[in-house]
Amino acid sequence: MNPKRIGFLGFDGITALDLVGPTEAFAAAVVDENKCGPRHCYEVLTIGLSNKPFVSESGVIFHPHKTLQTTPALDTLIIPGGSGLRKPEINAKVSSWVKSRVAHIRRVATVCTGIYGLAPTGLLDGRNVTTHWRFARDVAHRFPKLRLEPNALFLKDGSFYTSAGITAGIDLSLALIEEDFGPTVALTVARELVVYLKRSGGQEQYSEPLQFQVKSTDRFADLAAWMLGHLDQDLSIEALSERTRLCPRHFSRRFKYAFGSSPAAFIEALRLSEARRRLAILNSNIENVASSVGFRSADAFRRAFERRFDVTPSSYRSRFASHSKMSSNSA
Repeated sequence: MNPKRIGFLGFDGITALDLVGPTEAFAAAVVDENKCGPRHCYEVLTIGLSNKPFVSESGVIFHPHKTLQTTPALDTLIIPGGSGLRKPEINAKVSSWVKSRVAHIRRVATVCTGIYGLAPTGLLDGRNVTTHWRFARDVAHRFPKLRLEPNALFLKDGSFYTSAGITAGIDLSLALIEEDFGPTVALTVARELVVYLKRSGGQEQYSEPLQFQVKSTDRFADLAAWMLGHLDQDLSIEALSERTRLCPRHFSRRFKYAFGSSPAAFIEALRLSEARRRLAILNSNIENVASSVGFRSADAFRRAFERRFDVTPSSYRSRFASHSKMSSNSA
């Protein structure tokens, strides 16, 4: 097996994690070819605008493997984000080079604000795309022909992939690895990096627990994160109000005022989002998933899951199993 060559564009003012996170994911992907032993799935190259080192926003210095002029044929091109890419001289050089090379590249992906380097080419016009939520409005304003979905972690439209802020680049990389080599290789990489193969909450880049923590500045601040780690425990109003040292009535009133949701509805959303992630794991048992996220019975779980997602847990799980089977057959 010849490794697939992945090229990452580098420039002054890059966001270091946009480059390093996906690079580590691709570098960790290996397949075991019996007598030949494990082999790397990818050859990862960093491509500089010149042969000089480039410096990230945080001061990390990178030495490129190749330059725009010396880059060999690529299977995949990935454009990281960073403030430097929004500088006119860098932006023009990147977008012009991408447009000249895209016909010979199987797929092109952007991480976070890397979309600023691809959108000017016109290649994303009319396509579904995403980016970091904080830059979504500006991207939509600058490039009105894009069909922007600001809540997505990552999106695929044809041979183009876009992803949300920073760590979503790792989510995207795992999806690309799964697309190329199947779920087993991708899951092995996820375990190596100690991340989810498919993040809880599906496509929402601004998760409910994160919204909870950002909005809250008092004794509620850490409660959502604690609940997410204890979904199988007693999360009744009485238990939660005791944890926050408030009486149940006052707790419920403050909770609903702050977050526009009753504690019961919020907790059910947390449990069902986590259940959806666990169902995506092959060979998961619906009854075990139900109890692991705090539902008293499998029937209650099925009803709640179908009410929220308009699909039964078994049907949802079978979709992932079918997708994984197809990915394995194509590897």
